[in-house]
Amino acid sequence: MSLNLQDIPRVKSISKLDFIKQYLRPQKPVVIEQLSEDWPAFTLWNLDYMKNVAGDKTVPLYDDRPVDYKDGFNEAHDYMKMGDYIDLLKTQPTKYRIFLWNILKEVPELQKDFKYPDLGLKFMKGLPMLFFGGKDSHTFMHYDIDLANIFHFHFEGSKEVILFDQEQSDFLYKVPHSLITREDIDFSNPDFKKWPALQKAKGFRATLSHGDVLFMPEGYWHYMKYITPGFSMSLRSIPKKPKHLVKAIYNIFIMRNFDNVMRRIKGQKWIDWKNEQAILNTHKHNL
Repeated sequence: MSLNLQDIPRVKSISKLDFIKQYLRPQKPVVIEQLSEDWPAFTLWNLDYMKNVAGDKTVPLYDDRPVDYKDGFNEAHDYMKMGDYIDLLKTQPTKYRIFLWNILKEVPELQKDFKYPDLGLKFMKGLPMLFFGGKDSHTFMHYDIDLANIFHFHFEGSKEVILFDQEQSDFLYKVPHSLITREDIDFSNPDFKKWPALQKAKGFRATLSHGDVLFMPEGYWHYMKYITPGFSMSLRSIPKKPKHLVKAIYNIFIMRNFDNVMRRIKGQKWIDWKNEQAILNTHKHNL
């Protein structure tokens, strides 16, 4: 038995009007296969290129260890020179990932390699973010704190993506006062005896290859697993739905700070309580 997932629609290309009508307004995901083919990045960007242009940069690394009360919000687990990290990716499996690495800040010359799509969204042009991962590394199922509309451009290799919209939150074992589900759920192969509510969730899936662009509507839950070493870039646009904009402001200015305060006050007991509540809340509504 597996998750109830439908394939994300794929198009070679799409006009601005069709994208707005078919995907942006109804907030449905889509993979666009040729959106970046006229970028220099389409030809240039691979792991070797990133090592050449950014090999001396120190980068923050994350792995799949459970959240610890001593960790700050999105606090890195380790640091490494980009060149050494790419060598690691290419020579052996590793759980280490790069998460939210701002290329304009770190390597401004990379900006000339891409452009912002004209598809009806106003992008936050100071926040193009890169994400790297080794074979079989993965992100926890989560949604982004700002509930942005996201264009996720993939380069080199391939990775698996699983998405759920916000209406599926009651089935996903969402951890309260956070942006994640239970970290011990393997969304690639979930244990339905342990997590029975997941059987009710309806989501989407895709496998991204070099040049594929995934449109993730605002607030979508997403889990990503690297099938091979590779990296992606996300371009973001603020949410258009008022309720999502309000939730984004709440997450950034209230929820995040409240959670950090409770970690300092209660320590690991706060993390353990949240993980327990994720199960109790989900089963209360679904079993």
